[in-house]
Amino acid sequence: QVQLVESGGGLVQAGGSLRLSCAASGSTFSINAMGWYRQAPGKQREPVAVMGVGGETNYADSVKGRFAISRDIAKNTVYLQMNSLKPEDTAVYYCNAHEWVGYRHDYWGQGTQVTVSS
Repeated sequence: QVQLVESGGGLVQAGGSLRLSCAASGSTFSINAMGWYRQAPGKQREPVAVMGVGGETNYADSVKGRFAISRDIAKNTVYLQMNSLKPEDTAVYYCNAHEWVGYRHDYWGQGTQVTVSS
């Protein structure tokens, strides 16, 4: 089992910055990748930024050049630095970790609200 605890988020004006943190605990050795997803009202949850165990990253086109995912391996923590925020970035942001146990098994954080005002 893996537990994910998020912090950060809040209210910011357009053009501002926020940083999200996600600390993993438990059976972290089994994790293949960690990342961030978001869900806006009335929309499906979508991937924002993901980092594989080897450090490779993938970003949604809508956040490329503005968001950066990073990690502190010693702390089992992944970060999402969000710059040049736009109102359309407003959503609940979820930390995700997944493992392969014959199939993909996902773990989710509790979610943190990010609101960008215009």
